[in-house]
Amino acid sequence: MQHYLQDDFRRYFNTTIAPELMRQERLRLRLLGFLQLSVVFIFMLFMLGFYLGIWALTLVLVILNFFFISYLLWRIEDFRQNFKPRVVRLILDYIDDGLNFDPQYPLRYEAKGYLSKELFLASRIFDTPADEYYGEDKIEGKVGEMVFELSELRVGEISALRNQLKSVFRGVFLHAKFNEPTSGIIICWPRHRLQYLTKSIRAFTFQKGKDKDTEISNDAFRQIFMTFSTDKTPVHHILTEPIQAALAAFVASTGRTLYVSIINEHIYIGMSSEKDMLEPYILRNNNSFQRVKEFFDDILTLLLLVEIFDRNR
Repeated sequence: MQHYLQDDFRRYFNTTIAPELMRQERLRLRLLGFLQLSVVFIFMLFMLGFYLGIWALTLVLVILNFFFISYLLWRIEDFRQNFKPRVVRLILDYIDDGLNFDPQYPLRYEAKGYLSKELFLASRIFDTPADEYYGEDKIEGKVGEMVFELSELRVGEISALRNQLKSVFRGVFLHAKFNEPTSGIIICWPRHRLQYLTKSIRAFTFQKGKDKDTEISNDAFRQIFMTFSTDKTPVHHILTEPIQAALAAFVASTGRTLYVSIINEHIYIGMSSEKDMLEPYILRNNNSFQRVKEFFDDILTLLLLVEIFDRNR
């Protein structure tokens, strides 16, 4: 299913997304053209006032032109705010038709929505006060029997040593829920981020969390992740071999940093990214298949991971 969606996405982009991008590109160029003309017009008015000495009329015209520039800047901001939601909805329409979604539970998108701070902290992946917490682009739906929600998040905290804001997490964060009761807590931290996670690991071990690497059957998974759980949690029954293999393959193929926790029937997956995904350029062309494909791949992969949890639970 994944290969089918990815192979066919180029055709869908050309027929459905590219026309919308071209329409948005024409709007961007038109707004920038008017803005440039307005700036040139103000310069010419000042020159005219200087040579002819009609400053009163010049001032009135300049003020009127400033009002027009303010209107153009508002239109540019409106372009920036609406560009991403238009493209994302087209991408989700495509994904919605290809995965095992409940027709009674279609994908829903809220540009200004995001996962709550309480939900993020409930994952117990990061032990942080989350002094900075910002999100956008919330997507909700159901894969198989599992409901999920995800959004972009930017989380930071004030460093006690330097009194400066430092990044805790930036990327896409997903929450899903098993359709049956599950007991236990499992947290999988990326091994290469150990130096940044000591406080979080210490907080979990203080609450009787234990290193469970010996219960991980997949060698690749064990090399990528540090696995901890509470006592008597059946790690190999919850974090099954197919799930381990899928998570390890994702990290190996993308190079992305992944955080995973399973707390009773709740699943949390954080996928780090330093990019503002699909945020539009103002001074550059936005008609890029590669940028759209990157966003599509990220969202599709997370949903496929949910599907793997649903099938191999």
